[in-house]
Amino acid sequence: MFGIGMQELLVVLVIALLVLGPKRLPEIARALGKGVREFRKATTEIKESIDLEGNLKKIEEEILIDEVPDENPPRGRDAKLKEEKKSVDNGINDENETHEEKANN
Repeated sequence: MFGIGMQELLVVLVIALLVLGPKRLPEIARALGKGVREFRKATTEIKESIDLEGNLKKIEEEILIDEVPDENPPRGRDAKLKEEKKSVDNGINDENETHEEKANN
């Protein structure tokens, strides 16, 4: 049980009977049993709340990861085409501006 044998337990019970008396021993044992039961219940509740908090933190992290965009998103064919189109458009606009400047001069 607690690292004590049957003989040691019997000696403890006899001493408790002599010290507390036959009337108070059952009352004390009941109170001790209730205390142990409440302690176990409290520790179980604490363990469950810690597990719940851990699960909530994991869920929050997953949500935050899903909401934060990647700094370097995967570059697919469409993204490359859009960038090429922008650079071509910028080049055409630059050429148009230079032709307009020459025409104004």
